[in-house]
Amino acid sequence: MSKKAALSLTALSLALGSAPVFAQSETAEGFIEGSTLSLINRNFYFNRDFRDGESATGNGYSEEWAHGLMAFFESGYTQGSVGIGVDAFAMLGLKLDSGSGRSGVGGSIDLLPHDSAGDPEDDFTRVGGAVKARMLDTEIKAGDVFPTTPVVHFGDSRLLPESFKGVTVVNNSLDDLTLQGGRLHAMSQPNTSNMNEDFVTFYGGDVDAPWLGYAGGDYSVNENISLSLYTSRLKDAWNQHYFGASATYPLSDIVALLASFNYYKATDEGRELLGEFNNNIWSSSLGVAFGAHTVTASYQRNNGNNDFDYLRQADSIYLNNSIQYSDFNSPKEQSWMLRYDLNMAEYGIPGLTFMTRYARGWGADYSNANEVYMRQDDNGAPLTGQNRWERDVEARYVVQTGSLKDLSLRVRQATTRATAFESDLDEVRFIAEYPLSIL
Repeated sequence: MSKKAALSLTALSLALGSAPVFAQSETAEGFIEGSTLSLINRNFYFNRDFRDGESATGNGYSEEWAHGLMAFFESGYTQGSVGIGVDAFAMLGLKLDSGSGRSGVGGSIDLLPHDSAGDPEDDFTRVGGAVKARMLDTEIKAGDVFPTTPVVHFGDSRLLPESFKGVTVVNNSLDDLTLQGGRLHAMSQPNTSNMNEDFVTFYGGDVDAPWLGYAGGDYSVNENISLSLYTSRLKDAWNQHYFGASATYPLSDIVALLASFNYYKATDEGRELLGEFNNNIWSSSLGVAFGAHTVTASYQRNNGNNDFDYLRQADSIYLNNSIQYSDFNSPKEQSWMLRYDLNMAEYGIPGLTFMTRYARGWGADYSNANEVYMRQDDNGAPLTGQNRWERDVEARYVVQTGSLKDLSLRVRQATTRATAFESDLDEVRFIAEYPLSIL
């Protein structure tokens, strides 16, 4: 493969991720023969230092260190025109170090669950599974599922990943087109053993919605251009629609231009459990990849009167300036970001990468926000003219060969400063992850 083609494929895979391709059921390997069993060890240290001295603990900082064990079993499919299989998982979270003085109920880190006194639990577990069926190029799953779309995407930024309960459908009948849909009726949080009866949004909190439905697809126009279109409904709360596009334009074997665009339209629905709103938010980016280096600039703007909301701890926000801590999605907020990535494989150290970025937002205005999303000052007046910035630095190394192959070591540091509507904080995360393929 030429370097030009490699640049194009790398950029597209970063923008969209990889979509599974399913063979016809008649050629399935079999229920047992096609089975896989994998184990992931994840060690997670998380520290937030609140510079203004305020936190859920009252001590000005939060700190937790925990270890997660995650086992995932995926069967093959039975022979025949309709193949049947099962997926299952078991997860265990173990406290290594923390205490009531460093974490608590409603804390900002929440790697672990907490008892009524605010002390972190020593351990917690979550198990689940789904039955699945495949016919031709369509796969249906029912049970515990992990959807990956711009409007519903399971979160995996804490100790254990979150999951949803419901039915999902994925179809790959047409070349370069993946269609997805689903209806979900419960969601977990990363630090809980059970599913929530209510859905939980990041800014609105618990929502007594009976179900969440979504549908859409991703289309690769060619190796350089891809498009996405999705819609979703959180019953009695919101309708969300998404359009995304990404493109690469190779200039030479080692240089390529990169571009992306993301747009969300969100409106209230049904009983308006999150109040009345009619928001649209968009982001765009332009960058250049040259050898080991990638430099990207992005701009984002929320034209609505309320926060652009999404499912709590989920990754259902495909906006360029939604980064480690801040989403830059407050009403009327505008933001820009500059990002630099370095891949050390070009310098003889494959698996080692670095990233740094700086984002600044301005003009957040809650003057016309509804009562669910309203933020006020100490005198009860809506916050206006709010500004913030965030700086992130990250280093990651993935072992390439030997007995520790695929071991990932990752350090993330974030610094944020803001006016009245958000915390000033310094944050450090260290994540070690070791996947093992057993079957």
